[in-house]
This record gives sequence, structure tokens and C-alpha cells, in this order.
Amino acid sequence: MALLESNKNRGEVRIHESLDELSTDLADYIAELSEASVKERGFFAIALSGGSIISLMRNLCGAPYNKTVDWSKWYIFWADERVVAKNHADSNYKLAKDHLLSKLPIVPSHVHSINDSLTAEEAANEYEFVIRQLVRTRVVNVSDVSDCPKFDLILLGMGPDGHVASLIPDHPVLEEKNEWVTFITTSPKPPPERITFTLPVINSAANVAVVVTGSGKAEAVRLAIDDVGPECAVLPARMIEPIVGKLVWFLDHQAASKLKGFSQFSN
Repeated sequence: MALLESNKNRGEVRIHESLDELSTDLADYIAELSEASVKERGFFAIALSGGSIISLMRNLCGAPYNKTVDWSKWYIFWADERVVAKNHADSNYKLAKDHLLSKLPIVPSHVHSINDSLTAEEAANEYEFVIRQLVRTRVVNVSDVSDCPKFDLILLGMGPDGHVASLIPDHPVLEEKNEWVTFITTSPKPPPERITFTLPVINSAANVAVVVTGSGKAEAVRLAIDDVGPECAVLPARMIEPIVGKLVWFLDHQAASKLKGFSQFSN
């Protein structure tokens, strides 16, 4: 792994030679945050996304993490979810359950997924209500600088268009300031109905990690991290700027290939 110096507010950029190296680093990172959070406040509230992140978290299911991590203190949420049945192939919950959660001794009642019997709007409202109750009991921490929840870690992927969670480019959802959880019904990639954390919630987290792999996302990575001119569109991924938390990018060589300064790692 190599560290690339990034511009201010763009966080720490970790570049990995292989997916195996990235997976190892990601597992270490998550385990360290879990240990620190449990020691500090007795809980670890983590929000997942879908896509390749779940498979890249696979090392957590094996040694040493399966023995050293205090899984009983984990509380699982989703930064975004498709409004489909929990057993549907497109469900982020199903993806995480099949490939990660079913292999870990996490308390079932600590896994907070959306109500799949509701409409997108209803599901978003109910999910926010659930989170608000857990903020009241401090299972989820509260931000020091806003009324938003302060998740210990929010894990995000990024699409080739620069979307994160279900915050898609040029969508009114990017302007949402009051809701913690909102919904969209016009996702360009099916299924069209999604619920998503809003930017204020993501940017109130103690830690945000954006995990991106593959050459098809290299241009979006460049636009999200590098110092680009005002004529360039501001991607949703570039709007990830934790107020007081820490932002870390986990990239493979292909995803990082268009970043300024990358050539020093590619020789």
C-alpha cells in the first residue's frame, strides 16, 4: 500500500497493488475503528453500502478478526438500500447477509435494515425514526456540531458517474439538508426506488471510507479527489467532506491511475 498526498479536505488516499492487499488493509482499518469505538463508548455503529465493498470486507470473517473483534457491540445499518424485498437479488441487505453477516456472530437485533413492505418514502421515514431512537440511547452517537447522527464508520462505494450511496449527480436529493434519510424513485440504474443517507448525515460521521476499484472509475476518482478547475462538474463523491471526521479512500491501482502523482506508484 502507498499513501498519496491529496488536496485539503479530500482525505487520506491509500493506493493498493491488488484487491487482496486492499481487502487486508480494509479489514485492519475497520477492526481498529471498532476496537477504538467500543473502548470509548461501548458500541460500534457502522453503515454499509452494496456492491463490491461486501466482498472486499471478506477478511473480517477469518482469523484473527473473527476472534479479536467484539462483534456483540456491532450495530449494522445501510447508507443506502434498494426498495425491494429482503430476499431479492438487488437487496443490499441480502448481499451483506449472504456474504458477510451470516458468517459473523453479530446479534440479529443489532442489524437494522429497512422495512421492505413499505413504499420508498415510508421506508425512508421509518428508517430515520429507527436511527433517531438509537441516537437517543447513544447506540449511535450524536454529532458535536449538528443534530445529525455521528456514525462511527460509514462505508461507501462510488459509481463511474461519481455517485455515492444513492446520491446521484444533478439530483435534488443532493440539496436535502433537514432529513437524515431520504428517498429517490428515479435511479438511472434499476431498481429505481432507493433510500439513502443524506449528505449532512454522511458528513457528520466520525469516519467515512470510500472504496473504489477498477479502471472504469478512474476518471470519477480523479474528479472526486484531484484539484480540478471550477469548470468541472462537482460529483456527489466530491461532496463527501466530513465536518470533523476523517475521510479515507481505499483504491486499487486501476481506480487511482488518473490521479496526479500516481505515476510514482506505477513503475
